Amino acid sequence: MAIQEKIPSAILQRAQSWLTDAYDEQTRNEVKQLLAAQPEALIDAFYKDLAFGTGGMRGIMGVGTNRINNYTIAKATQGLSNYLHHLYKDKLLQVAIAFDSRNNSQRFAQKAAAILTANGIEVYIFDDLYPTPLLSFAVRYLRCQAGIMITASHNPKEYNGYKVYGEEGAQLVVPADQHVLQEVNKVQDISAVKVGSDASKIHSIDEEVVNAYKQQVLAQHFFDVKQCVTKDLKIVYTPLHGTGIQLIPKLLYHQGFKNVSIVEKQATPHGDFPTVLSPNPEDPKALELALQQAQQLEADLVIGTDPDADRVGIAVKSENGPMQLLNGHQTGALLSYYVLQSWAAKSKFRGNEFIVKTIVTTPLIEKIAAYFKVPCYNTLTGFKYIAAVIQKNEGIKKFLLGAEESYGYLIGDFVRDKDGVSTACMLAEMAAWLKTQDKSIYTFLLTLYQKFGYYQEQIHAITQQGKQGAEAIKAMMQRYRASDLKSLNNQRIVMIKDYWKGQAKDLLSGKTNKIALPLSDVLQFITEDESMISIRPSGTEPKIKFYFSVKVPFDNLPKAQQQAREKLACLKHELLMA
Repeated sequence: MAIQEKIPSAILQRAQSWLTDAYDEQTRNEVKQLLAAQPEALIDAFYKDLAFGTGGMRGIMGVGTNRINNYTIAKATQGLSNYLHHLYKDKLLQVAIAFDSRNNSQRFAQKAAAILTANGIEVYIFDDLYPTPLLSFAVRYLRCQAGIMITASHNPKEYNGYKVYGEEGAQLVVPADQHVLQEVNKVQDISAVKVGSDASKIHSIDEEVVNAYKQQVLAQHFFDVKQCVTKDLKIVYTPLHGTGIQLIPKLLYHQGFKNVSIVEKQATPHGDFPTVLSPNPEDPKALELALQQAQQLEADLVIGTDPDADRVGIAVKSENGPMQLLNGHQTGALLSYYVLQSWAAKSKFRGNEFIVKTIVTTPLIEKIAAYFKVPCYNTLTGFKYIAAVIQKNEGIKKFLLGAEESYGYLIGDFVRDKDGVSTACMLAEMAAWLKTQDKSIYTFLLTLYQKFGYYQEQIHAITQQGKQGAEAIKAMMQRYRASDLKSLNNQRIVMIKDYWKGQAKDLLSGKTNKIALPLSDVLQFITEDESMISIRPSGTEPKIKFYFSVKVPFDNLPKAQQQAREKLACLKHELLMA
């Protein structure tokens, strides 16, 4: 009893509601263990409901309302079912479902399918694990009203998640995501979830959909690899125990690449991700085995995808031989230039093309777009916002490419989420095109720096776990908003953008303009030397992130890198001490 007295009454009541017969015996026993001996863990598991952030509903697997489990999956699916029935009155409803290689992903997918059918909804589900971009494609191809992807993307093995897609094949944005959340919150008791699965309403997604997606990927090219000598282009690929193994090696082969080496220790899908601490291609350690294999083979290109194959990390051969990892900003810039110059070379521009990036992604992409006289739109962080811009301009303007710093890219609009599969194919194509000119991706990047200046970015993240951590992050944002910063690193701050207020203040003129984006908890400082610092709490993880971007002249790489490092160190020190 003394332990339970430490638990706030509302949280205690919520936890005790999971001790009824509505929950299975294993779940009840786990809750009892938390009540008996782990009050802090119980508070964290029950103090809130999982919400839809930039990547949907994502969390640690376990018992509790703030965890991913059969019951939070059931509640979310019932809320989604109610939302769909309200939105599409008297219409036959269809939902597509896919899942990745994570522990419990297939079980959660089947749970969602059962509840959807209990609500009279037809379900199309993949029999095997497949990448997120294929789910996005399937929603549109099958003319479904929604889609569900069971994945936690690049998070560690303890996590899983539930991404919801609308009929356009994109993740939900305001107000749809809030409407779904409202419906989910109305499902206060698990007894409100409809049961009684109708197996006749569950249909397997067949090879027709998979093949249609493959055809779209292969049709999207600027350079015919098969018309050149590519046998000496060496590629090393790792799916990091995820879904990419299903499609990427086969598609590379069909493109014409015959020398693709798979990292065998990471080729088999596995929810424990036994060879890495985190299956995140942003983490250099995740690609260590691929880099070792590339060095042994003297490969030109390393490609790694996360478990649901929507993110891509790459390494390329440097001038002096060793493989060089590229970050998401660099890869995004390379793809942007390659796609735009390819359109220009083929005289395809009609004046209505555009590209999109997020507000924390390198300004170098904007410079590249301006060079080709193509508009570059900025969105909030989260690829769903890039998809929203595509949808808004559909039939009016031509979308060419989207990029976000967290290793997410999309070329063409047949998918409405970041697509690691088609991106992997485009990167391989770019490498082959350059090789025919005795160039490499690495030297191509240096050419961009010579043309536009050297840009370098860095992220600093502070993790704060649990309820207290969330409050600490909120307090940090309040402190920065209340600060009276006028300069950083001896450079005047010329612009402060507060996306929570929807305002951009020009400190030189004193004018304040409206930001034409949805309100979001992001604060951005821009200095007179084009440095950009963005502060943003993560929508899917218990973190606050600081995004730094600096620009310096480019004479040679070592000098530019040193100047950029010094700038970044000063900015980071001053901001964190402010």
